[in-house]
Amino acid sequence: MPKSSELKATIYDVAELAGVSLKTVSRVINKEPNVRGSTRDKVHKAIEQLQYQPSPSARGLAGSKSFLIALLYSNPSSSYVTRAQQGALEACGAEGFGLLIQPCDYQSPDRVGELLHRLKESRVDGAILTPPLSDNPQLQQRLADENIACVCVAPRTGEQGGLSVCCDDERAAQQITEHLLAQGHSRIGHILGHPDHSVSQQRLRGYERALLAQGFEVDRSLIQQGRFDFVSGKQCAEELLDLSQPPTAIFASSDDMACGALVAAHERGLKLPGQLSVVGFDDSPQAAQCWPALSTVRQPISEMVSSAARLLIGELRKQPPDDIQSTFQCQLHLRDSVSPPE
Repeated sequence: MPKSSELKATIYDVAELAGVSLKTVSRVINKEPNVRGSTRDKVHKAIEQLQYQPSPSARGLAGSKSFLIALLYSNPSSSYVTRAQQGALEACGAEGFGLLIQPCDYQSPDRVGELLHRLKESRVDGAILTPPLSDNPQLQQRLADENIACVCVAPRTGEQGGLSVCCDDERAAQQITEHLLAQGHSRIGHILGHPDHSVSQQRLRGYERALLAQGFEVDRSLIQQGRFDFVSGKQCAEELLDLSQPPTAIFASSDDMACGALVAAHERGLKLPGQLSVVGFDDSPQAAQCWPALSTVRQPISEMVSSAARLLIGELRKQPPDDIQSTFQCQLHLRDSVSPPE
């Protein structure tokens, strides 16, 4: 019978009113196949009559699934993490899944064991792996051994055969370097991203490809190793600006590092962008807020992680994907931090 207005309806009430089992209600709510149309209609009618709001925990009562997936991250950029969370929450909310947001120390000696323990305790059905965790084949194999499905965001090219979502970082880095060359810059410094993130090498290849295509040699003295954070960006920019022939432009592999480069230039009293042009990568909020406003590449992080979550949920529902890998394109956003060199 319908519940009174003071009491919240449960999945048991829906099953009783529709005259079906808990498992059938769960299958209808989870959009699983092989449920008769008439049965599906009865369940939906009962849900509407009872004003039932399904929850992942209640839906899991009728089967072995928890309807919970995990977003695993180990990234120094708060902007990246925030946008990744937004994308995962949007997809999970639309698909009726819960989300466990799990930070990880990927450098921990027992990082794989610690992660698996947390995931098994939480009874997650699947996991989204963001860089650099998406480049860890041992973690992916252990997840498979525990029957925990996973999808990788921006994995190392050619080394990951499962579900994945990526961005054409190499092409984007080539485009932004080409823009600097078109402005007349011939000495362009590059601040690499974290060495444990495969996208760092992809962006380096794009930078090198643009230079070589225009007939320039790659000067290794103009390449510094950063770590995707403000501090390393500032330190690397200082190293570049201390050269006897400093660059007239710097391409940093993240906006955080590019902001560090801007501060290093401001401290030296350099005119920006006349004496030094700076570009970043990500199009994080601070890119439009710093001075001068930063030209950068917009990486669609929220969209990528949202797509990863939907791929994972489709896998859990045993729905074959149109493609096991989704590739997103980046967009160049030009602001005030680039001009021809004086």
